Amino acid sequence: MQRWKQYGSMAAVFSAFLAVGYWGFTATGGAVPWAKRASQALQRGVQDGGGSLVNLGRGIIVAGPIRKGGLMVEFGGIVLAFALLGLGLYVYVDRYGGFGDDERPTR
Repeated sequence: MQRWKQYGSMAAVFSAFLAVGYWGFTATGGAVPWAKRASQALQRGVQDGGGSLVNLGRGIIVAGPIRKGGLMVEFGGIVLAFALLGLGLYVYVDRYGGFGDDERPTR
């Protein structure tokens, strides 16, 4: 494949994803609803007084739509999948010496 075809196809894919992302952003109302909620939360926090930014007694803080929508099991599954993928890649690189890195010195 010629270089201009590769760059052209990548530009087409990038612009298509950019267009779909912009359409999704505008179709859902953009950032305006979240900005209003965030400003209200910040204003309430200032009025109520300060607290610690990290409170380990409350547990893991998860975004409201995930928590209120009943998606905690799915969220936990995604987190677990990413953790297992990271651990698997770590073991693979440690055991087999990388992904074809011949310049890496052996032990």
